[in-house]
Amino acid sequence: MSITTIGKTDCLPEEAGYDSGRIRALNEHFIRMMERGEIEGAAYCISRYGKVIAQNGIGLAHYYDKDGPMQPDTIHGIASVTKTFTAVAVMKLVEDGYTRLDVKVGDILPQFSQKPFDGITLFHLLTHTSGLSPDPGCLPNPYFVSPWQYIEEAAKNGKPGEAFDWLTPALSCGMRKQPGEEWQYCSFGFAVLGAVIQKLSGKRAEKYISDMILSPLGLKDTFFLPAEPEKRNRIHFIDEQEKEEVGSAVNGGEEADSFWQQVPETGGGLFSTPGDLIRFANMMLGMGRLEEVRILGRKTVEKMTASALSHVPDNCWDAGVADRKYGIGFDRREGPGFLYSEGTYMHEGAGSCSLVIDPAEQLAAAWFVPYRPGEWYAEGLWNVSNIIWSGLL
Repeated sequence: MSITTIGKTDCLPEEAGYDSGRIRALNEHFIRMMERGEIEGAAYCISRYGKVIAQNGIGLAHYYDKDGPMQPDTIHGIASVTKTFTAVAVMKLVEDGYTRLDVKVGDILPQFSQKPFDGITLFHLLTHTSGLSPDPGCLPNPYFVSPWQYIEEAAKNGKPGEAFDWLTPALSCGMRKQPGEEWQYCSFGFAVLGAVIQKLSGKRAEKYISDMILSPLGLKDTFFLPAEPEKRNRIHFIDEQEKEEVGSAVNGGEEADSFWQQVPETGGGLFSTPGDLIRFANMMLGMGRLEEVRILGRKTVEKMTASALSHVPDNCWDAGVADRKYGIGFDRREGPGFLYSEGTYMHEGAGSCSLVIDPAEQLAAAWFVPYRPGEWYAEGLWNVSNIIWSGLL
């Protein structure tokens, strides 16, 4: 099914110096992926100079029940794109004088005050260079045990509703590298940043992000669970199991009382739409401002979006990269496979979705290409960015 649902735009692509023919080429690319059975649908939003030039849904919204077309405002789990919001939240605390990036995590969270964890700083967590165990699958190791497994095992001895120290068992995984030695993608580190935000702000990290970023920007379709039940009908689900789990959390069911609710979802728990992500992107392109709203200062945005690492290797997923480009919470991936400008920053989310922001061209794009569980196709992410950036006049 290749039906396209057209969303609201601010102007014609050509009015923003963009070739509208490339939007057709983008749709044709998604249709080819659908014909190959790699995706059932896609949704995207593209803006230039702060104006939305395309916002569409194409194909079907779900694999498992073929329930209607993908809409431009279908809500998706954005997975690791959440990390960019978490990074902004940490930098707001830096701006307000609560902390600095060179502060040791152990000065804020006592679980990190002992060796071998006492050398980890907030900078290390934000740049995936903490040395803590990376995400499952990053590196070949048949004996790997993730921090999440230690947390789950420890929780078996707890009771629902009781305070649960999830950090102590999680650190049983130890350190794989010294801080700053190697780039290793670590979602657990962003959960730790959630604990840091809570300790410094006095609010749950999810509440702080909502109050200080989501609400001021008017991101009405961006939220952590639980959420208003009316949004449930617009949430994209991979399968029936996910539909049941998310539905339970939306409606305040058993999942809402789980011990996992005490672990910050700052590494991957946000839901959003392409249009909302573009508002966030345009705040970053506006050097921390969107319309009359200030989220960050110019120097803070400059710091976050510059490459923060120097000659730090990356061997995750067989990358073999000697000098990983990374900002503060944002990826700075460069190379011969990408058409976007030097200085572009971005983040991907498993599942899969992408947010790419090009300050040189004032172009931003957010898109969702839900893969079946366990699948991943570079054509849905990297090739898509090349199609979008090829439209610049």
